[in-house]
Amino acid sequence: MPTKKKASSRKYGTAASKSVEREMRAMKKGKLKSGRSKKKVTSRKQAIAIGLSEARKAGAKVPSPPKKKSAKKKSTKKKSSAKKSSKAA
Repeated sequence: MPTKKKASSRKYGTAASKSVEREMRAMKKGKLKSGRSKKKVTSRKQAIAIGLSEARKAGAKVPSPPKKKSAKKKSTKKKSSAKKSSKAA
């Protein structure tokens, strides 16, 4: 007997998609500005990111942004004192 597929819920809500759509239209018109610098946004990816960010602030159903991986600290090996004694000779 075949197993039933689980009904998957939407990842992004309709309010979030409307927000992204609004930002995309603004970008195409040349009205979308980014951050504090207020430079014109030309990248499609950046326009989507701005739309999702604003949707998040408004409380729409949007998954949290991907976590940044922290760089692992490299363990430093102790230097041997054998090299120091050869300089004395």
